[in-house]
Amino acid sequence: MEFSTIWLFVIAAATLLLIPGPAVFYIMARSMNEGKKAGLVSVLGVSLGGSVHVLAGAIGVSAILMTSATAFQLVKYLGAAYLIYLGCKTLCSKSDKTTAEVTQVPRKKLIQIFYQSALVEVMNPKTALFFLAFFPQFISPASGSVSVQFLQLGAIFLLLAFISDSLYALLAASIRKRMNVNTALQNRITGYVYIVLGVFSAFASPSHSKT
Repeated sequence: MEFSTIWLFVIAAATLLLIPGPAVFYIMARSMNEGKKAGLVSVLGVSLGGSVHVLAGAIGVSAILMTSATAFQLVKYLGAAYLIYLGCKTLCSKSDKTTAEVTQVPRKKLIQIFYQSALVEVMNPKTALFFLAFFPQFISPASGSVSVQFLQLGAIFLLLAFISDSLYALLAASIRKRMNVNTALQNRITGYVYIVLGVFSAFASPSHSKT
C-alpha cells in the first residue's frame, strides 16, 4: 500500500475514534466501577474481539452479516442479551465498601473481564459492517492482495483504537479516584449503563457508523 494512503487512513480512523461509541462507554463503565486495571483489561478484550472481526473481514466471513438479515439480527440480539445479562449481574452485586477502599481486582476477576469484553465486541455485528464499509475505501486491487491490505488496515485501526480506548479507560479511572462513593451505588450505575447499551444494540439499525 502507498504511504500516502496509509497516512490518509490513519487520519480518518483517528478522527472517527475521537467520537466515543458503545465500546468506549462499556470500557469507561468498567474502569469507573472496578478501577484502572479492570478498564485496561477490558480494552485488551475489546481489541481481541476487534481482531476477530478484522480476520473475518479479510477472509470474507463478515460479508455474510451484510447480505443476510437473519444472521445479522441473530448476532445482534445475542450481543444485546449478553450486555443486558452483564448489567443485571452487576446490579445484583453487593458491596458496602467505597471506591477508595476497593484498590485491587483479583486475577481471576481480571481474566473474566477480559473474556467478557472480548465476547461483547465479537457479538457486535456493527463492528464487522463498519470494517467492511470503511476499509475498502482505502484498498486498491492494483496494490496487491485485498485480504493482506484489509489485514494491514485492520492492524493499524486496532492499534489506534487500543490507544484511544486506553486513554478513555484512564480518564474514567481518574474520575473514579475523585469519587469516594459506595460501590453498591456504582454497581447500580454501571449495571444500568450495560443494560442501556444492550437495549441500544438491540434496536439500532445496521448502519455503517463506528461502534
